[in-house]
Amino acid sequence: MIKRILCAGLIFSLPSLAYAAGQQGASFAPVTKGSPMTVDVSTQGLATWIERFKPRARAAGISNATLDAAFRGVRYDADIIRRDRNQSEFTKQIWEYLDSAVSDTRVKNGKAALRKHRRTLEQIEAHYGVEKEFVTAVWGLESAYGSFRGDTRVIEALATLAYDGRRGRFFEQQLLAALKIIQSGDVSPRNMTGSWAGAMGHTQFIPTSYLAYAVDFTGDGKRDIWSDDPTDALASTAAYLKKSGWVTGQPWGVEVQLPARFNYGLTSAKVKKSVADWTALGVRDVNGNPVPDHGAASILLPAGAQGAAFMIFKNFHVIERYNAADAYVIGVGHLSDRIDGGPAIQANWPRADRSLSRSEKVELQQRLTSAGFDTQGNDGIIGPNTIAAVKSYQASVGLITDGYASLDILKRLR
Repeated sequence: MIKRILCAGLIFSLPSLAYAAGQQGASFAPVTKGSPMTVDVSTQGLATWIERFKPRARAAGISNATLDAAFRGVRYDADIIRRDRNQSEFTKQIWEYLDSAVSDTRVKNGKAALRKHRRTLEQIEAHYGVEKEFVTAVWGLESAYGSFRGDTRVIEALATLAYDGRRGRFFEQQLLAALKIIQSGDVSPRNMTGSWAGAMGHTQFIPTSYLAYAVDFTGDGKRDIWSDDPTDALASTAAYLKKSGWVTGQPWGVEVQLPARFNYGLTSAKVKKSVADWTALGVRDVNGNPVPDHGAASILLPAGAQGAAFMIFKNFHVIERYNAADAYVIGVGHLSDRIDGGPAIQANWPRADRSLSRSEKVELQQRLTSAGFDTQGNDGIIGPNTIAAVKSYQASVGLITDGYASLDILKRLR
């Protein structure tokens, strides 16, 4: 799973569960699709890999009949490797992501989807205790309410990625899980379709998550997350959240105002206080009122002191189990609020800022460490260690200690 990052710095939400292992991107010379020599050699190599993989699959309980059916016609897909390698060097800023994730169109379509499936969603809410607006919001972000479920053959995608080897262990684990799903009779190899990285159905379950959480809510004997009927997929999402610790009636978070001279050193995943304690420190909702008590909470600044601030609760971390990127969690939470009739985020964002490239993040870490603010490594990931180092540097030069890894900080270090 992606390491949890609860402060300024992680600013792009991965689009589905398939990316829970994280994607760093890499330089890659794309293979031209349709090149006979390249495709033939690659397909031959994949076929050899599959034959070597089959004994491991049999040892895991996969029958020869399932293996034959699943791998029939499977070929190496160079386009999948190209997409895996050619991740954008720059990630989206939080406001850019939310502009799309919680657009007026997505909110309007979410309200329509909830109306259309209200009876089903209310039954799911009654059974699992996960509010229908949250389930609808996950559906909206993962597949635009079922409009974009993916049409890639999952077995072919996972076999290609496992054979490629960059994250071979992860994808081989997903491939074994996909074979178990086929063997269970829930779906045929032909109908097991999804994204290029193996996420499936209306709410984009990866195979291991499907095995752990998918449910047959319709009672037809199959856990069907692929068909036009979204019932099993929506119920499976609620089951996932419930088993992850969902608290019925608790918000994911509340947009708040921070007082003047607020101690920004308190904006950390490690700092949890009661709502009463935050209120005593001057934290209020956007209307200037005390936040209702929903349990222990932290303060999140996804774009530093110049952007929106949120008081977040346990359900924030439950959604992180579905996708660990802060931007995704805020997107789901805010979309659910908007579907329920809530307002847009009130604070402004520092829209003049641009995100750092991976190479710039590495440089930032190197320069912080050289200046005496150790980031514990130079991996290009703005995690808790880098955020802590940024805060220490900011304190040393008299800046607000919000931990926001901005281009301005890098320029100052240069």
